[in-house]
Formats: sequence, structure tokens, C-alpha cells
Amino acid sequence: MSRLLLIGASMGAGHDAVADELARRLRAAGHETAHTDVLEMLPARTGAGLRSFYHATVRHAPLLYAGIYAAFFRAGAGPRPGSAPLAALAEERLRAEVANERADAVVGVFHLAAQLTGRMRALGRLAVPSAVVVTDFAVHRQWLHPGNDLHLCLTPRIAEDVRQRLGRPAVACGPLLPDRFHPHPPGEASWRQRLTADDGRPPVLLSSGAWGVGSRLDTTARLLTGAGYLPVVLCGRNDGLRRRLSKAPGTLAMGWVDDMPGLMAASVALVDNAAGQTALEALAVGTPVVGYRPIPGHGAEGVRGMAQLGLTEYAADSWQLVQALDRLTSDGPAADRRAPGDGRLLRGDAVRPLEELLAPATI
Repeated sequence: MSRLLLIGASMGAGHDAVADELARRLRAAGHETAHTDVLEMLPARTGAGLRSFYHATVRHAPLLYAGIYAAFFRAGAGPRPGSAPLAALAEERLRAEVANERADAVVGVFHLAAQLTGRMRALGRLAVPSAVVVTDFAVHRQWLHPGNDLHLCLTPRIAEDVRQRLGRPAVACGPLLPDRFHPHPPGEASWRQRLTADDGRPPVLLSSGAWGVGSRLDTTARLLTGAGYLPVVLCGRNDGLRRRLSKAPGTLAMGWVDDMPGLMAASVALVDNAAGQTALEALAVGTPVVGYRPIPGHGAEGVRGMAQLGLTEYAADSWQLVQALDRLTSDGPAADRRAPGDGRLLRGDAVRPLEELLAPATI
């Protein structure tokens, strides 16, 4: 039995959801886990300020965030700015956490955590192995530090790319999703009855993440209504967005939803803007995904990356969105269809590679 310290980040809900599911799987395999937030490890509320700045720029100044992403996250010629100086501020806290938890390994589930652990391993300041769970389909350079011992990636192609770029071990682990995300979940029938009770329009989910962030969501909702669909907007915890879209004719705006598997299974498609956990959850349930109007930076690159892998479709404009939805919904009810793409791309094991990483220390 080993004890692993997982380092997530409270940026929306996706990174912590991945960390929670990895912890569940590790515990089921007989290991112990502890969970910390890399943003909380930064001094003087630096992490809270970083989270607020990211939230504000993505929501209100997407062009500004696109510029930041181009400078800090994309590769390019010559010296490029990075997050290593920021990560260095958390070194003392991480050393204390590892000692207090008596951790046998550290697993980062956010790119700042990857820079933190990689830097410390490279400088000899972290004695236990470090792994990184790469949650993006577009692996920007802040995920990558040669000091880390192992990278767990979503697909074999992404793992091969990481191996080539770093010369370090990388394996495919597939998406880390709870078992409740599977075809025909228990709540599907009740959601189907609820969504089609009024006029029978096929329900299409419109995702905006836990923060309720997206570009022209109201315009997209009107487009779907005009095309004969019921737009079901997932507003997350953004109550202002939910109230505003609730006033749009023919639109169902929802806050935080606990039974996402049932809602997804009862919907004919998901319109996604981030290539994150919501898109992966829909694919696991069997609901087709169309990327449209992605958020800037990692969202835009990830949405296109998923489409290039054949897992989803990408709509560059409103005409392509309606065409994609009409094509995906033309073969019958959602319960009888499966998402496009090769499901083998999303298979893998996250626990065994970590156990193999720990094996030398436990012999």
C-alpha cells in the first residue's frame, strides 16, 4: 500500500473532478490518498487572485486571455515566458505537505502543479516521484516539465506526442470519469419525459462549464430554437446567466445539475465549448458532441483537437452547427445511437502506471 498526494486546482470543477476520481480508483486498489489545491499553496492569496483573474478574462475579455495563452502556453521560437517563477512560490508548502502526509508520490492534476513538481524534481528538492495527469486534448507547454517522472494522458496519440517532446515516460490513461457515466443511466427515462413533455422538440445541451462561461450563448440558443431543437443551457453556478437565458423564448436554462448522466443520455447532442470533462462525460454516455464557439486558448485548441481525433465534430459557423446536429439526430432517438469516433482512443489505466512508478520505492 502506498500513499499519494494529489494536487488539483479549483479552476472551475474539472481538475478537482479528475483528482477525485483518481483518488477513488487508487483507494479501490488499496492505496491511500490526500488531496491539496495548488492555488492554496501560493502565498498571500496569490492563488485566489490568479483564479479571479482567469475567470474574469475568459468571461469578459476573451481576446486578452487569447493573447496571454499565445505568450505563456504556446510553443514558439526564442525565450518564452512561463509559470515556473510562480510555481517556485509554492515549493516550501509542497515540501511540508509531502512530509506531513508521508506521501510516497505526488500527482499533479493542473499545469501549474506540473511546473511545481517538475522544477523541484529537477533541482533535487522533491525526494518522491512525481506524475502529471494531463487533462487537456491540446497539451500546451505549461503541462510539460522534464523533471516529472511520468505523464498520464487522455489518448495514445497525446502520450506519444509528450514522449517525443520531453523524452520522458508518458502513457494513455483515458478519461477519469465516475462509473455512473455509462450508456443508459438510471435517470435517462425521467429526463426524457421531462424534456419532451411540452412540444417534443429534440433536446440539445449547450455547455458553459461550472462557471457558466461562453460566447454568445443566447445567440446559439436562438439558433437551436429556430432549427427545431430545444436548447438546454447548462449554466453551471452562474445564476445571472441562468436568469437571463430563462427569459429567452423556447430555451430551458438550468443551474447546477447533479444527475448529468441521465440528462446527457436523454439529449440528442451536446454543443461544447471547452473540450473538458463535460464533453468526455457525454461521450461516455453515448451522446454525440459538436464543438462550437470555444472559449479562447486551451478551449479552442482542445475542441479542434478532439475533432481531429474523430471523437467529436467541429462547427466553424452556425450553418455547420445546424448541419451537424441534423446529421447526428437523423437516425433515431438518442438512446439508440452512440457517439462518433473510435472508443478505443479513450481507454487506459491510470492506477497501474502509478503503481509501477512507485515499485522501486516499495521493494
